[in-house]
Amino acid sequence: MNPILVVSILVLYFGLLVSVSFFTSKANGNDGFFIGERQSPWYLVAFGMIGASLSGVTFLSVPGWVGNESNQFSYMQAVLGYFIGYLIITYILLPIYYKLNVVSIYEYLKDRFGLLSHKTGAVLFLISRVIGASVRLMLVAEVLQLILFDDWGIPFEATVSICIILIWLYTNKGGIKTIVWTDTLQTAFMLISVCLTSYFIANTLPSNEGQNIIDQVSNGPYSKIFFFDNLNGPNHFLKHFFGGIFIAIGMTGLDQDMMQKNLSCKNLKDAQKNMISMASVLIIVNLIFLFLGALLYMYASSNSIPFDKPDMLFSAIAMDSNTPVFIGVLFLLGLIAAAYSSADSALTSLTTSIYIDLTPEKNKKPEKEVNTRRTIHVLVSILIVCVVLILHHFTNDSAIGLLMKFAGFTYGPLIGIFFFGILSSRSIKDKTIPIAGFLSILITFYLWYYSKGAPGVEKGAEGILGAYTFGFEIIILNAFLTFTLLLICSKNIKKS
Repeated sequence: MNPILVVSILVLYFGLLVSVSFFTSKANGNDGFFIGERQSPWYLVAFGMIGASLSGVTFLSVPGWVGNESNQFSYMQAVLGYFIGYLIITYILLPIYYKLNVVSIYEYLKDRFGLLSHKTGAVLFLISRVIGASVRLMLVAEVLQLILFDDWGIPFEATVSICIILIWLYTNKGGIKTIVWTDTLQTAFMLISVCLTSYFIANTLPSNEGQNIIDQVSNGPYSKIFFFDNLNGPNHFLKHFFGGIFIAIGMTGLDQDMMQKNLSCKNLKDAQKNMISMASVLIIVNLIFLFLGALLYMYASSNSIPFDKPDMLFSAIAMDSNTPVFIGVLFLLGLIAAAYSSADSALTSLTTSIYIDLTPEKNKKPEKEVNTRRTIHVLVSILIVCVVLILHHFTNDSAIGLLMKFAGFTYGPLIGIFFFGILSSRSIKDKTIPIAGFLSILITFYLWYYSKGAPGVEKGAEGILGAYTFGFEIIILNAFLTFTLLLICSKNIKKS
């Protein structure tokens, strides 16, 4: 693609986002930044959350996931689990958050257990979201580096910094009040992009014995959804489905980033309508992304288009000289929209959690509160840049696999802690909470690291659990261990 065209798209796109920010951030106090003064229309929140849930990882890594014979459409098993997880969020977690009238969802832990538990929840989120946002941003920055900045001699470090500066520009004042509107816009760009790309790619593929494109995909080598044959394998239905339930609860229901948008709705009923709508649409959208992945592999095969790794498949096709320019334009718009709808809300939610949960009260005085929040916003931006660079130089995994792996280790303890508090009335010392969470992470990491296919075991050899290979269920193990440890350390409250 012509570099001038790429730059023109970037400039116009971010000019539009900054314009939206200008009109939505006139009341720039902390109440507007954190919860949008609780005036966000639920349908805008629901639509925008689709883009934030998917991100650039879905846009690039989910289509790439399809090409592996052991993967194919298996990701849909997890998506079905997500739906059940969203129902649990809708009817168990949201009522608790609205009843307590919280700004940060980790305030629940302070109310239930104490100050140290509150800080533990916020720190776990901080680690989880910084890594998650960094993985998503890294993937997009790598693509921009490949298609534009390498040719200009601009280093990857500068590319990442530019990405973060652009996000900072339109989130600095408005916060969640701006994010609700920009995410709606970006979700629309992303969905239009993936649908039109699928349509045009399908029309360029050669016909196969009179079969339509849906039949070609369903009868091809990429379309298997359900895997029941090997329980030891990472993609067995039970691992994906139940792992998907826990991932949805952790990465949405116990994630300040996602819940902050829900808490900006006018009331609980609107927030619940938002969650159910989003959950339903996400099933269809993820299926479209997997369908696109099959089309892209078929297109790359028929046109002999090379690519380095699955995550780069879409970009390799979009930037190929024989691919129509409009597909490249659609790809770039969709990629930027998917990436930034996730990254901007992550930056805002991290700022919120650090301010509400971790900042000393002396820095929250009326005369200091806005400056304190803005300082945190800048520091979080710098932190994300640093983590992106570390991941870029030291990891080589599929982005979606990397994301789910980190989620298992960091969101698992959050699930265990929250649901111990919700499902049990037992008493426990506040200082026990972080100890239990830390021990759970250590045990889970040890079992995973020395399992088959993990870094601690030679390729092809069996691990500490024999032929068993971990998949999405790492988060279940971690949550179960945390819950069990808390149960063991707690005691019944004596009734008077």
